[in-house]
Amino acid sequence: MHVEAMMTPADLNRTASEAQLVQRSGFGGLVLTETSRSAYLAGTAVAMSAPRLRVSTGVAVAFARSPMVTAGAAWELQEATGGRFRLGLGTQVRAHIERRYGMEFSPPGPRMAEYVRAVRAAFAGFRGEPLDFEGQWWSMSLLPRAWSPGPIDHPDPPVDVAAVNPWMLRMAGELADGVHVHPLNHPKYLRETVVAEVAAGAARAGRDSSDVDLLVPVFTVAGDDEQERSQWRELARMQVAFYGSTPNYAFIFDMLGAEGTTAALRERQKAGDMAGMSAVITDELLADFVVEGTWDEMPDALLARYGGSAETLVFYFANPTFADPASMERFGEVARRVEAATTPAPGSEPGKAVG
Repeated sequence: MHVEAMMTPADLNRTASEAQLVQRSGFGGLVLTETSRSAYLAGTAVAMSAPRLRVSTGVAVAFARSPMVTAGAAWELQEATGGRFRLGLGTQVRAHIERRYGMEFSPPGPRMAEYVRAVRAAFAGFRGEPLDFEGQWWSMSLLPRAWSPGPIDHPDPPVDVAAVNPWMLRMAGELADGVHVHPLNHPKYLRETVVAEVAAGAARAGRDSSDVDLLVPVFTVAGDDEQERSQWRELARMQVAFYGSTPNYAFIFDMLGAEGTTAALRERQKAGDMAGMSAVITDELLADFVVEGTWDEMPDALLARYGGSAETLVFYFANPTFADPASMERFGEVARRVEAATTPAPGSEPGKAVG
């Protein structure tokens, strides 16, 4: 099992220095979100400044760019990282795609399925195969040698898809190399929705579900006393409230018998009551979305919850936006212990990620 840190990219110089902090702290990889800054440019800064790190976009906005542009950026990052790059793609939501990027959104699921196929067709073109992709939304048939980045000494980058609902999870199981699970996750949702639907999609394509990696963000509430844990607990409560206000995610609360949670969050959100939003997430409900314990207890707690079901854990709060250097060192120690506990002995058969 890999354990990686999450980063919200800032200006490129700061991103480079924060990547060095992540690397010094002992993490083997970094997952880059995309909001106000480009995940691909941030990935370049990471590759140049912290060359030992695995780099993933988690996730880059697909529909804001043509598949050829996305494939080209991923190809260059795969080369720059020495084959340690993963391309994570997401749809974003309709308002951002149509009103911020000025691009088409609907239907998001089938459009994303075609996008993944188009990106892979571009990769094949870079390797020298004829480019002849004809889809419903994208068509690509021109790639002169002078305009192709050409072959690289590494495999094609894995292509991962962000998925929440059953349809998208099945599509990811059918087509993708991995699934970026949403940060708003709990064990029942992972077991009964994520793992089950990914496996169904993989079976539909004649694949084994172990061919699809799960990359799972984790809200960690770690600390050796209540004061230390409280800061992370309240950050987690705010994030659960923020994500949980999205109507499409209401079913994740419903699975816990907490029907009406999203409606209550939206009511307070519309009133501008951020403190009220957090108050909706009770301690009892929050416990389903976090892993809590002392720093020394954290590796075993993470393995107990995610062992055998996740190929990569992404520490949401091991992010220089939230954590100071001392906290990053402690997160890094937890990451090293989890990875050591799940690394197969030489000559043994590696464990499977999904099953």
